[in-house]
Amino acid sequence: MTTARAAVLVAPHQPLEFHEYPVPDALAPGELLIRVEMAGICGTDVHLWKGELPIPLPVILGHETVGRIAALGEGVERDWRGGPLAVGDRVTWASSIVCGECYYCQTKRQPTRCVSRKAYGISYPATQAPHLRGGYAEMIALRAGTAVFKLPDTLAPEALLGGGCALTTALHGLERAPVQPGDTVVIQGSGPVGLAALAVAREAGASRTVMIGGPPHRLRIARDFGADAVIDIDEVSSLEARRELVFAAVGPFGADCVIECVGHPAAVNEGILLARDGGQYLVLGQYADAGNIAFNPHTITRKQLRVIGSWGFEPRHVSAAIDLLERTDWKHRFAGGITHRFPLAQANEALMCVRDCLGGKTVLVNS
Repeated sequence: MTTARAAVLVAPHQPLEFHEYPVPDALAPGELLIRVEMAGICGTDVHLWKGELPIPLPVILGHETVGRIAALGEGVERDWRGGPLAVGDRVTWASSIVCGECYYCQTKRQPTRCVSRKAYGISYPATQAPHLRGGYAEMIALRAGTAVFKLPDTLAPEALLGGGCALTTALHGLERAPVQPGDTVVIQGSGPVGLAALAVAREAGASRTVMIGGPPHRLRIARDFGADAVIDIDEVSSLEARRELVFAAVGPFGADCVIECVGHPAAVNEGILLARDGGQYLVLGQYADAGNIAFNPHTITRKQLRVIGSWGFEPRHVSAAIDLLERTDWKHRFAGGITHRFPLAQANEALMCVRDCLGGKTVLVNS
């Protein structure tokens, strides 16, 4: 291929445009060229389409991607875990690259807050060579330093993208706010992040899990993922009624851990009231700036509540996600959570499918 087609976000709330870009004919040391097989449509992509995060435009969206190596730059011989790499191998990669040298990378060991962090499908304008820096494309060019992972033959792309960045995000978040064996857990939001948080909480030994969300088809998936109770926010519209149902499910004192995976600021005020005194509240869903809320901090003091935020993930969480999927039945559950597949030419329809919550996980597939 001398050129590759890509779906490009040119302006917020506007249809993606399709453009052809030259495929690099030479790679610098450390770079890789990947033929994209499948790309996930993430809820973050919808936020980007809505203009809720400041990013350079135009941009090729797509930060959840699986493909096969088309070319290797000099020095690229092994993946992040030390396994050999060759042309034709199926791989995925951590979506962001950090500098490794700044205050947050070195001194504070918080690389997801690196001041120079860049993410595929988000940070690279399509007008700048090599252009192909997002997954909504036929090809993607990976920078030197990208954490690349060869996928086991036993792990289908559907399983990995069924988990998507939601699974790595949940692994990072629940590392910062760990669930202990026997804990009761309430999850606000039944999208991919909520389902991933449910999976990680169950793997950690949660004794009882409650999912609050909708629409009904997503709650059915939550049941398949092992939620002990589900609450449909459309059927139970009263905050007090939902609180009564949660307490009936987890006990009279509230949940040990409540995990926000909604992305709507109003969910925070409801969520902190569902945690027991001395419990913890993990905020995972507020990735975009969706606005402010009126908030009473006295609630945190009175309940002796731990409130934890978590942003993104590191390469080690990608490695942990692959291990989790490979060794457990979760790979079948996550693969089964993909409900919609679209060709690249229908990237707009795929994005609107996620915007309108029409299914579970949605992916783009290149034949």
